[in-house]
Amino acid sequence: MKTKLLLCLLTIGLFAQAAAAATHTNVLFIAIDDLTCCLGCYGNKQVKSPNLDKFATTAVRFDRAYCQFPLCGPSRCSLMTGLRPDTTKLYGNSMSTPIRHYFPDIVTLPLMFRTNGYFSGRVGKMYHYGVPGQIGTSGIDDPPSWVRVVNPSGLDREDENEVIMTVANKNKGGTLCWMQMKRGGDEDQTDGKVASETIKMIEENKDKPFFIGCGFYRPHVPDIAIKKWFDMYPLDEIQLPKEPDHMKGIPPVALTVNPPNFGLPSEKLREFKRAYFAATSFVDAQFGKVIEALHKNGLDENTIVVVWSDHGWALGEHGQWQKQLLFEESARVVCMVRWPGAKGNGNACFKPVELLDLYPTLADLCGLTPPSNLEGKSLRALLQNPKADWAVPAYTQVHRNARKSGSDLMGHSVRTEKYRYTEWGNNGVEGPELYDEKNDPKEYHNLAKNPKFASTMAEMHGLLQKIPPGKVLQ
Repeated sequence: MKTKLLLCLLTIGLFAQAAAAATHTNVLFIAIDDLTCCLGCYGNKQVKSPNLDKFATTAVRFDRAYCQFPLCGPSRCSLMTGLRPDTTKLYGNSMSTPIRHYFPDIVTLPLMFRTNGYFSGRVGKMYHYGVPGQIGTSGIDDPPSWVRVVNPSGLDREDENEVIMTVANKNKGGTLCWMQMKRGGDEDQTDGKVASETIKMIEENKDKPFFIGCGFYRPHVPDIAIKKWFDMYPLDEIQLPKEPDHMKGIPPVALTVNPPNFGLPSEKLREFKRAYFAATSFVDAQFGKVIEALHKNGLDENTIVVVWSDHGWALGEHGQWQKQLLFEESARVVCMVRWPGAKGNGNACFKPVELLDLYPTLADLCGLTPPSNLEGKSLRALLQNPKADWAVPAYTQVHRNARKSGSDLMGHSVRTEKYRYTEWGNNGVEGPELYDEKNDPKEYHNLAKNPKFASTMAEMHGLLQKIPPGKVLQ
């Protein structure tokens, strides 16, 4: 019965294609894996990201966009289904996909476009699968989402045995590791191939409505690039965060790296951070090729371009590295939307928004009817006016092993324009956190135990209790 329903949806899509082709809006959906907000357009004066910076001048840059779960699988699952992790109950990479195994009738974001007559194609990583181990495969993808898929694999995949492990005894996809490629050029690396294959897919489908997902792999570890990108970042110019003595105010459960910085010497950490920046600049160049191809094919005026990262990435802040944290560096993401003709293009939006909002936004802008159970909100108003009234907070959560209660728990965090508030365990039994983001954007001072902020704590606790529960899928 469920298979028949899916076939029916796809058949309807074939009939819809002719109508959609007449006055259609394409979507180019670009994911950059594990990218934190270290770009020039987000205020970083050291990282060289000219192509993403240029794109930001033509789009709305969401300066306060947040993932729903700071881990690849749950985050991508949430974005592609339009549902919160507490609705899907998918909290880890190993169980995050294939989503259809758990919910056979789910209408994902690309499937919505496919069933409405669009060509839907994927190059690289859209849903979660293991990096670097599953590069070159479809991994645990969602086949009904796509008409065509391409799984690039480059020299970086072949030369992984030369990766430098900064932290030993970890898998390459889950530690601090890097490599400077000794052979080939950008076009020979996996992300170089992602760019060229995406360009090819755009050119092959430019005369029909399309939803094309372009999934870059870097700067996900191992951070790999050729020499010219490393040369842009002299090691003596790479510094680690210099922070006050504030760690005692942070609940232990909030941290994943203990002791801070893995107890490693700064030289090793600086070498890795340099590699992260090099890989980011490399990806920026590949992104630029794709955007230029869109322009050369005359598709600027009828293609919505969305650029997003699945979560942030700590680079030594609070002594932490990588993800699965509920600090700004991990929960905050790169998110830019260029809707042709939008009045807000070229401006930044400082309202808190969620990756969850992208699904209903694209449905709204393209005139499509999405599933009724989506839990995000359309960003149309903010695309037209980034300063529009927007009293919607952003929620992020992450799974933890408990320290006090002796069982697994969840950390839930809510971000308003002024505050971030986090509860670990039921009602914060493992420790609450409150940060004044206006006066303390680095989150050095946990105000949760300050009696002056009792009313703020109560208000923020109330917001957590109002997280839309959604319609639990069967």
